[in-house]
Amino acid sequence: MQMENSALKRIQAILIFAFALGCISTVGCSASRHRAATSSDSYRNQQLAAELTHSATKLMAEDPLKAEELLREAIDADLYHGPAHNNLGVLYLNRGELYQAAEEFDWARRLMPGHPDPRINLGLALERGGKYGEALDAYASALQVYPEHLPSVQVLARCQIRSGVRDEYTDELLKVIAYRGTHEWQSWARNQLALSGK
Repeated sequence: MQMENSALKRIQAILIFAFALGCISTVGCSASRHRAATSSDSYRNQQLAAELTHSATKLMAEDPLKAEELLREAIDADLYHGPAHNNLGVLYLNRGELYQAAEEFDWARRLMPGHPDPRINLGLALERGGKYGEALDAYASALQVYPEHLPSVQVLARCQIRSGVRDEYTDELLKVIAYRGTHEWQSWARNQLALSGK
């Protein structure tokens, strides 16, 4: 009788242990399934996106198709990685796909609020599409986020002259370029100032 009791207790203990183990594994599986579902919804691998974007940047001139593939992977890794959107926009711009380029630059502009490059690039896409007023706004916004940024000064002055919106502000921009620009830009600015008699 005593043996039967002890055997019965052991069986009960085993059943309780097995039941407890089953509950723990079910809760564990459920928790990891929930974690996977939530992390895939908001998955961001910023490090991978940065590495892929860096690799793509090196290839943009020599192998734009491979660069585009890497940039798409970077965006898959982190949808909110601004430099990947900006560089993808540059590839589109180089191919003359102005609408797609402008879309990517607009993404990058919103994701990189303090950086002038996406704004300049957006302006270039708009200017090539003949939307001079919007291009001027994009260039001006680049100067708002980064005052006295020389590339922004240069493209703004050039667009003002191309679009016929030249004023005294244009001449001020040209003077900055004539003083601070590279040799080619300095020559251009001096010629423009000479044409206006300044």
